[in-house]
Amino acid sequence: MSNSEVDRKSRSTESFYGRRKTQKLKNRKQKLVDELLPKLLLDPNLSQPSQVQTLFDKPMAAFRMEIGFGGGEHLAREAEMNPDTGFIGVEPFINGMAKMLGEIADYQLGNVRLYDDDATRILDWLPAQSFDRIDLLYPDPWPKKRHWKRRFVSHKNLGRIARVLKPGGEFRFASDIDTYVNWTLTHCHEHPAFEWTANSVDDWRLPWPNWHRTRYEAKAIREGRVPAYLIFETHPL
Repeated sequence: MSNSEVDRKSRSTESFYGRRKTQKLKNRKQKLVDELLPKLLLDPNLSQPSQVQTLFDKPMAAFRMEIGFGGGEHLAREAEMNPDTGFIGVEPFINGMAKMLGEIADYQLGNVRLYDDDATRILDWLPAQSFDRIDLLYPDPWPKKRHWKRRFVSHKNLGRIARVLKPGGEFRFASDIDTYVNWTLTHCHEHPAFEWTANSVDDWRLPWPNWHRTRYEAKAIREGRVPAYLIFETHPL
């Protein structure tokens, strides 16, 4: 078995699963995918950057990543509010990517770079201790037990996240599925790089300051599901 085949087999239980496409893109969105996305798209087949800063056109004071940004509502508002922070957004669903490109174009967000495939590849490619914060918001919970191995939160992927976060950086996780919240708490507790920062119930029951509610979260609340908002601080291994 070649090294590339071994790598693909290993990643098959670690990767960020997501739909690639559900409906045909309308003219503007297709134009954005064709013309704007190539200018912002990161390519892990290239040599690893020595610094994340080299991926952006102007100096940035901090760097953050959002894994699985969906329609981009949260990522776009964060990028708009923090123009001196460089953001990397990961989303394999092309319809969601097209929506995010619309936000970037409409609000002239020059501090966002994008990746449209397996998040594990981009995490392995980026330089170590580079990010101040990584968000994983409402990931697919894969509720059936036989699919739990597909959950993005795993010991190996937490190691990937810890590697690229700066010491004292934050891993933020939000979900309305209590089994996935408990799963994440357990995995982070068992991983030596992460420490849950909560000191009271409000620390995980209330949204974070300046939180941007997504359509998915609004729907979850309407249907009676209670979100949890977890923050873990990283420590050097």
